[in-house]
Amino acid sequence: MSLEVFLDDTPGEVRGVVVRDGRFEHLLIQREDDVPGYRLGARSIGRIVDVHPGLKGGFVDLGTLEQGFLPFRGQDRLTAGQKVEVEVSAEPREGKGPTLRLIGAGAGEPRLLAPGPTVAEILARLAPGVTPITGAAAIQASRAAEEEALWPGELFMDTGLDLRVERTRALIAVDLDLSPAPGVAFGAAARTRANRQGLHAAARMIRLKRWGGLVAIDLIGTGQDGESAMTAAKAAFGDDPDVVFGPVSRFGVLQLALPWRRTPLEEVLNGPDQRRRPGQRAQDIVRSLGFALLSDTTIARLTVRAASEDARLAAPLVARLGPRAHLVSDPAVAPGAFVIEDR
Repeated sequence: MSLEVFLDDTPGEVRGVVVRDGRFEHLLIQREDDVPGYRLGARSIGRIVDVHPGLKGGFVDLGTLEQGFLPFRGQDRLTAGQKVEVEVSAEPREGKGPTLRLIGAGAGEPRLLAPGPTVAEILARLAPGVTPITGAAAIQASRAAEEEALWPGELFMDTGLDLRVERTRALIAVDLDLSPAPGVAFGAAARTRANRQGLHAAARMIRLKRWGGLVAIDLIGTGQDGESAMTAAKAAFGDDPDVVFGPVSRFGVLQLALPWRRTPLEEVLNGPDQRRRPGQRAQDIVRSLGFALLSDTTIARLTVRAASEDARLAAPLVARLGPRAHLVSDPAVAPGAFVIEDR
């Protein structure tokens, strides 16, 4: 097994990428304007402001704009006004604040005790002893990982597997199918091989997209060997104790539940209208200009032309790229587009 990690430290945003056996496995993103107390693993003192027996939990004031939600365990007896020490177990998503885990009693005003681990620290945990690759190669890897993470599926020519992964409000739907391909058989052995490959590929795509929740996987064929399918699924989705596996139905559908931990990638990049966030458009400008500067150090000056609002947001970040980087506001350039010139 080969393992590579990349650390893309672009002004305004740090990204980490894990590549296993040549395939993107994880894409980490932390921005300077993120709320540190919302990051996975952040610890805070909070005050319970409201208890909801129906939700089996309470809302917690963390001293930030958004409140966190603290699910109560069976033995918890918490009331409004109590001070607690909590840790973020799931980052914000779908307009909701972070989900919290109770550490114990707290004291004092709501405040951040310790932010979640940095991208570099997470990479060190995911790939112990592997030195991150930086520079232009890291920028290229982070952009390629993002592009692949936004794909809805993949076609595997060696087995004829046609994989599609989609998320709805209710669940993640994974469809495995066999497509005609030269030299591909359609017997029981071929279906078993394609199902095993599909489970591993779907697990990797879901990790890359940073999704969680209920997953329904439509396996190829009916009358599945449930034990064999379950063994393959557990191998694909890893040994996370919080993953819950259900049986394979008589219709050939395998169900499992994955814990939510990170903000889904599409929410990190896009606004509620599914368009690129203005801040992310500015980051795209800075990342592309930084890549160009690192790729050719002989060019004395590179200028990027961008739409007025994009240029306004990108300006302080471009300035941090150094004296070779320049930015021009150009009303002729459409929002989200930009042009890099060597002058």
